[in-house]
Amino acid sequence: MEIGLILMFFIIGLIMTVKGGDLFVDASIWIAERTGISSGIIGATVVSMATTLPEFFVSTVASNEGFSEMAVGNAIGSYICNIAFIIGVCSLIKPIEIKSSFFGIKGVMMISFLSIFFILAKDGIITFREGYLLMLLIIFFIAINIFEHKKVDIHRNKRKRKPIKKKELIKNGFKFVIGVLLIVYGAHILVDSGVKIANILRIPKQVVSLTLLAVGTSIPEFVTSLVAIFKNQQNISIGNILGANILNISIVIGASTLVSDRGLIVTGQTLFTDIPMAMVVSLIFIVIGLLKERIGRFTGLVLLGTYIGYLIILF
Repeated sequence: MEIGLILMFFIIGLIMTVKGGDLFVDASIWIAERTGISSGIIGATVVSMATTLPEFFVSTVASNEGFSEMAVGNAIGSYICNIAFIIGVCSLIKPIEIKSSFFGIKGVMMISFLSIFFILAKDGIITFREGYLLMLLIIFFIAINIFEHKKVDIHRNKRKRKPIKKKELIKNGFKFVIGVLLIVYGAHILVDSGVKIANILRIPKQVVSLTLLAVGTSIPEFVTSLVAIFKNQQNISIGNILGANILNISIVIGASTLVSDRGLIVTGQTLFTDIPMAMVVSLIFIVIGLLKERIGRFTGLVLLGTYIGYLIILF
């Protein structure tokens, strides 16, 4: 009876997250069209910040309660899931065209942030000072997005934008807020029910954080990216993943360090299994994206196959 109730909540959380993603993408597209800001920037900033909220809350709460391995595992596990699973599945459904000229810059930034985290974590701990450093890295990401917006604005030759009607503003503002709430609370229900299922099955904490928690908190990114692909807004999908991963390393891990009592403990598995896997899928994603200017079905299959192999190693 108990497992049946947990599964019911899991399905409710999934429905909430899917509907929230649909509303959220609609509102994001409207923001891009009315403000003149490119969909890629919207995806990398507004969308990725909202879809990373579950990772942020799960990791900071876990760290504050003394579960460092769960805090780090959730952030790195989500990073891997975002590329290997989400981009893999999305590109299998429909090849993703790389249209943003800043894809390479943001991709290098994402890999650089991961490398910095690895260097800081080599001694087995992220100190408070290092946590502040990780959080400060976000300044570079914000600067790049501002520069990209200015460049896109110049190339558009100050194209006349459609006037914003009050009724449309209220409608899309409502969609945006409800979409975010449904995504966040839906993901929260999914994570809670997922952890309870894991406890019943007696799965180790670090494996739970790298799989169930990581996949659960990445569902907002998955739903948002999937909806964006179907709505032919591929820049939002790509921008969302790049932005979310950059935020996972800088803000999520940085904040998790600052709320802990003694810094963030990083295990050997994270250093020698999880981070190398994150680096491998990042390089496949960025290198193929730059060379071919698209992520095709074969690349998607490689990414998804790599993720399945990674899960087999964990279990």
